Amino acid sequence: MSTPAGISARESEILALVGQRRSNAEIGAQLFISVRTVEAHVSSLLRKLGAPDRRALADLAADVARAERTSRALAGLPTPLTAFVGRATERTALGAAVRAHRQVTAVGPGGVGKTRLALAVAADLAGTFADGVWFVDLVPVTDAAMVGAAVAAAIGVGERRGCGIDESVLAALADRQALLVLDNGEHLAAGVAPFAEQLLARCPGVSVLVTSRARLMVPFERVHAVPPLSLDGDAVALFVDRAGAVGWTVEDTHRDRIAEVCRQLDGVALAIELAAARLPTLGLDGLIAGLSDHLRLLVGGYRADDRHRSVRAMLDWSRALLDPADLTLLRRVSVFVSPFTTSAAAAVAGYDPLHPGRIADGLARLADRSLLSVAASGGRTRYRALETVRQYGTDLLTASGEDDATRARHLRWCRATVDELAGSPGNGDWRARFDAVADDLRAALGWAADRADRRVDAHHLALSLARLTFVRTLVGESQQRYEQAATLADDPADAAAALRCAATVAACRMRGDDAYRLWQAAARHAGNPAADLATAATTYFRKSGAFAQPPPREDVIALLVRARELAGDDVAARAAVALADCAAAGHAFFADPATPAPDAAEMTARAQRAVDLARHLHDPLPECAALFALAGAQRRAGDVFAAAATARRRVELLDDAPVTPATTDELIDSLLIATATSIGVGDLPAARRWGRRLRDLPALAEDGHIATSRLLMADALAGHGTDVIAASGRFLDAWTRAGRPPARAFGPVAAAVAMVHGIAGDEAARAEWLSVVDQLGVTADDRAGYGPTFDAIVLLHHGDATAAREQLHTRTAWLTGILLHWHVVLRAEAAVLAGDPDAAHHIVTGRPVVTGNPVATAILDRAAALLDRDHHRLPAIAAAFETAGCPYQQARTFILTGGDAAAAGNAVLAELGLGVLT
Repeated sequence: MSTPAGISARESEILALVGQRRSNAEIGAQLFISVRTVEAHVSSLLRKLGAPDRRALADLAADVARAERTSRALAGLPTPLTAFVGRATERTALGAAVRAHRQVTAVGPGGVGKTRLALAVAADLAGTFADGVWFVDLVPVTDAAMVGAAVAAAIGVGERRGCGIDESVLAALADRQALLVLDNGEHLAAGVAPFAEQLLARCPGVSVLVTSRARLMVPFERVHAVPPLSLDGDAVALFVDRAGAVGWTVEDTHRDRIAEVCRQLDGVALAIELAAARLPTLGLDGLIAGLSDHLRLLVGGYRADDRHRSVRAMLDWSRALLDPADLTLLRRVSVFVSPFTTSAAAAVAGYDPLHPGRIADGLARLADRSLLSVAASGGRTRYRALETVRQYGTDLLTASGEDDATRARHLRWCRATVDELAGSPGNGDWRARFDAVADDLRAALGWAADRADRRVDAHHLALSLARLTFVRTLVGESQQRYEQAATLADDPADAAAALRCAATVAACRMRGDDAYRLWQAAARHAGNPAADLATAATTYFRKSGAFAQPPPREDVIALLVRARELAGDDVAARAAVALADCAAAGHAFFADPATPAPDAAEMTARAQRAVDLARHLHDPLPECAALFALAGAQRRAGDVFAAAATARRRVELLDDAPVTPATTDELIDSLLIATATSIGVGDLPAARRWGRRLRDLPALAEDGHIATSRLLMADALAGHGTDVIAASGRFLDAWTRAGRPPARAFGPVAAAVAMVHGIAGDEAARAEWLSVVDQLGVTADDRAGYGPTFDAIVLLHHGDATAAREQLHTRTAWLTGILLHWHVVLRAEAAVLAGDPDAAHHIVTGRPVVTGNPVATAILDRAAALLDRDHHRLPAIAAAFETAGCPYQQARTFILTGGDAAAAGNAVLAELGLGVLT
C-alpha cells in the first residue's frame, strides 16, 4: 500500500505522525505549525480517507507506513522473471530460521533452487527490517577479499576517506535494521565467513542469509538444508508451470509420466526447468527417452548466469571448487547407483592415489559441498549422489581412464556382497540389506555381461542375483536372471542347471509357456535330455491352465516319446518319464472325459510306480511330484478322501525343505491341491489353513490372484463374506496387473466371489464377478463343474428352491470334481424344499457318496429333518455345522428352524457380512 492519491505532502507528514499516536499539540510542535492548522489537516484526512474517527485514521496510517517500508525494502531485491512455485513448508521453515538466528546458511546442491527460495523468504521478511533487504550476487566475485566490495555495491555505499571498503560498509550498517542475502558463497567461504563475523559483531540490527553449496563452517552459523522439490507435488507443479511458459499444455493423463520425469531428475529445480523447456522440440516421449543422458539433454538457451545454461555448466562450477583428491573420489564413487557406505566407497575408490583410510574425510567434504547427500539407513551412514551428479561423475571417470579399473573393483565388491547376503537369506534385516545394494548388483552385472573377460564374474553374479531375488520375492526378475546366467555359462551343464531353475521359477509364477520353453532349452544343454524333455511334457499336462498359448498336444506327446527312448537305465530319467505318463493319462481324463484313458485301477497303479521310482532318488521333490499323480488317480477313482490324504502328505514332505524355486513350485501346487481336496471332503478348517498358507507365500507376493485363489473358495463356502470381499480385491488387482490373461483354473474362484455377493443381495457386484468368469475364458464344460453349485446356494438362500433344483437336476459330468459332494447334497435339499417327490431318493442315494464329509452329511441331515418336518433335530445340526467350521450353513439352519432361532441366524449372517433375510 502506498500513500493514497490526493494527499498533499503536508498531509502525508501529519498522517505519519497520527500513525505514531501523536497528539495535535505534539504534531504542531514538531512541524512548527499551529494546533488549529493540525486540526484542519486531520479533518481533511478523515474525509479523504473515509476514516470514521482518529483511531481508525491512526491504524490506516500505520498500514501505509508498513507498506512504504516494505516497498523500500524490496527495492534491494532483484525481480524474478518467473513465478515461484511450491516449497510452502521450506519457505516457512527458512523464514522462521532467519527470524530466530542472525546468520543462516541455506545449503543445497547446485540447481536445487536455493536462490529462488532465499528471494521468496527475503520478500516475506522485507516488512520486518526497517532499513530494507539487500541482495548481493557473489557469483561474479572471484577474490575472497572482495566480498565487502560486493556488499558495498549492492547497498550503495562508497569507500570513506581514511578507511577501506569493508570498514565503510560496517560503518554504514552499524545502526541499520537490515537483512543481507549473500547469494552463492561457496567459492568465497574464506571471505564470506570473516566478513559475516565482523558484520554480526558490529552491526547488531543486521541479519545475514547466505546461500551456498557448502557450509561456512563457523560457530555462529545456523545451517538450513534446502532439499530437492517434493516429488509428489511441487516438482510436478514446477514442470507444469514451466511447460506452460513454452506453450505446452500438460494433460491430466500426462501427470504420472511427468512425475516419473521429475523422479529421474531427483526433484532438482534447474533440471526440471531445463527439461520442460525441451518439450516443444522433443515432446514428452522424446524427453523421457533422452533422460538416460541428463547432461546432453538438459541444455537451455542463453542465460545471464552461465551456470544455469545447462546442468553440465552448473556441475562444472562445483567441480572447479574441488581439490584433485576430492575430484578423484567423486568420479570413482559415481559407479554406485544406490546409497553407499564409507566401507563400500573405500573398497571401490580406495586405490592409488587415494588411500582407503582417507575416504571418509573425502566423502564428508563432498557432502559439505552438496555433491553427496547423507542419510542414515539401517543404523549406518550412507552417501548418495543425485542422478545428474552421478552421470557427470561417470563422464569424468571415463575421461580419466579409470573407468575399467574402478568398475572392476565395484564388481568385486558386488560379488563379495552377494556372497555375504547368500549366507543369511531372509533373516533379520536381510531384506533391507538386499534392497540397499540391489541396484548396484544389477549395474555391475550389466557392465560385466558385456565383457568377454568378465563372463565368469557375470555368470556368478547373475546366478547369485537370481537366487537372492527369488528369496526377495522378485520372482519375475529371478527368472530373468537365471536365464541370463545360462547365456553367460561356459559349461553346458551349468547352463542346463540355470535353465531348470528358470523353468521352476516360471512355474511358480504360473507362466506355463515359459516353463515349457525353458525345460526344452535345458534339454538342449543336458548330457541326457530325457528327464528335461519328460518334465517339459509334465509341465504341459500339470499346468495346462497356466498356458497363454498351449502347444499342440501332438508336439507334447512327441517330447514324451523321445524322452522315453532316451531314458535308458537312468533312474531319474525313468522317474521323470513315469511321472509324465501319469500326467498325460490324468490330463486326458480331466481335460476331456470323453477321451479314452486308462481305467481308475490302471491309473492308480501307474501313479504308484512313479511314487516308488521317485522314492529311490531319496529326494522329496520327485516323490512329491509323483504323489501329485497319485492324488489325481485317486480322484479319477472317485476316492476323494484318499486324494485328500495324499495331498496332505505332499505338503508334509515339503515342510522342512529349503526354499528354492523347485521346492517353492512344488509347495504352491501342493497347497493348491490340498486346499481343493479339503474343500471336496468338507474339511473347511484344513482348507482355510492351507489356503492361508498359500496366500502368505512370499513367492506369490507379485501374484495375488494365485495366492488368494483357493482361500477365496474355502472362505466363500464356509460363509466368511467379509473376508471374501476383502481378499477378492487383491485377486482382481493382481490379475489385472498381469494383463487379465485367460485362466480357466480361476473360474471357480470368480464364481465363488459372485456367490457371496449373491447371498448378500448385491446383484450388481455379482454380475461383475460373473463377467470375470467369462473373461477368464472358461468353457461351458468348465462352468458345469461348479456353476450350478454356486448358483444353487444363492437361489436356496433367497428361497427359490425350484430354480435351484433345476440348476442341479442334471448330474455334472465332473464326477470327481471337488464340488461333487456339495452338488449331491444341495440337490437333495432343493428337492425337499421344492416338494419334489424324489426328494427322499436323493437323500438316500447321497448318503454313501458323502459319508465322512461333515458339512455334506449335515446338509443331508438337515434335508431329512425338513422332509420329516422334524424341526427339533435342527439345533443339533446347526451345532454340527459350527463344529465343521461352516458358519453360513449354521446360520441357514437357524433360519430354517424359524421362530427365535431365525433371529439368531440373521445375527450370524450379519456378522459374516452376508446381510440378513427378511
